Amino acid sequence: MLTSVKPIAVMIEEGEDVSAFESFTLDDAGGEKAPPKDAPREEAAESSEPPDSGSETSPSTLDKGKVQKESTPEAQESESSGERLETSLDRQPNASPSAKALALEKGVPIKQIKGTGPGGRITKSDIEKFHPESTGAPTTAAAGPSYEDIPASSMRKTIANRLVQSMNQNPHYFVSTTLSVTKLLKLRQALNGSADGKYKLSVNDFLIKASAVACKKIPAVNSSWREISGQAVIRQHNTVDVSVGVATPIGLMTPIVKGVDSLGLESISAQVKDLAKRARDGKLRPEEYQGGTFTISNMGMNAAVERFTAVINPPQAGILAVGTTRKVAVPSGDDGTGVEWDDQIVVTGSFDHKVVDGAVGGEWIREFKKVVENPLELML
Repeated sequence: MLTSVKPIAVMIEEGEDVSAFESFTLDDAGGEKAPPKDAPREEAAESSEPPDSGSETSPSTLDKGKVQKESTPEAQESESSGERLETSLDRQPNASPSAKALALEKGVPIKQIKGTGPGGRITKSDIEKFHPESTGAPTTAAAGPSYEDIPASSMRKTIANRLVQSMNQNPHYFVSTTLSVTKLLKLRQALNGSADGKYKLSVNDFLIKASAVACKKIPAVNSSWREISGQAVIRQHNTVDVSVGVATPIGLMTPIVKGVDSLGLESISAQVKDLAKRARDGKLRPEEYQGGTFTISNMGMNAAVERFTAVINPPQAGILAVGTTRKVAVPSGDDGTGVEWDDQIVVTGSFDHKVVDGAVGGEWIREFKKVVENPLELML
């Protein structure tokens, strides 16, 4: 067998001896080499049977199975739903855009609907005809209303109308102050201690009396805006009839203690207790809660209410909101380094600016504060 030999060009630099290349052969030039023999098969050193036996457990058979498994991966299942993985197109329901929009609007589970259009396409008609029971899917009973409509009583309607009228027609402004009631509490304790059970004065009894004293000194607050025969007038009252806010099952009522400016603390206390009880029992006569020249709303029994503002009780021109009593540390001593505990109450007066100017409301608050902090004046 003849083998063709390719000519080899050898570059010889000028001045070199040609004889050095006389024995140069094809192998010296890195010529064609014999193809490599097959790599030796790995021995099944740990196998108990020959690799080419054809058995299912022979190494060669296992290797072939391994290659087949690696080349053809199996479908995986979702860890969250247990279903086979789907492409995004497969997950989209076969429905027209208008059907999808209608299903979203009506809250219809579109995947539960069997389409009647071409190729099983879901149409608007399918959405409109959908009934949950028709799919065989479990349904839940319709939830009941999450609210309760309570009919408003005639008393509640009256309260609502009067307060809306007050907020709309009376330009409210507010003046607040902090009262020291330490002396008042000591006087109350002394009077109740000597009463032999005949009476039991409350802090509110003192405040009702103090408001009447302030109204007598600043009579503009003890007034009301009136429309008489088309003429607007400010009616200034000569007696102080104090309306006292009382919470009742049918709403807030304001029974009236009449002529407070001429009453003593014992009489005021007795009338307030009687009126409050009959107000809660619904036994007040109209003349006992309609009228009044000034109002006190006391929420001091609620320790969480430090202060608040109240809506004027029309046609009155003022109302006093009373917060809870709290102990406050105040400096004492000539150098102010000592500390004493003072019982204090924050009160806020609401005034109708049509009747009571701002400066006048401030004067009333000052007179009220003066008599409360010097409660012996209530005895005069």
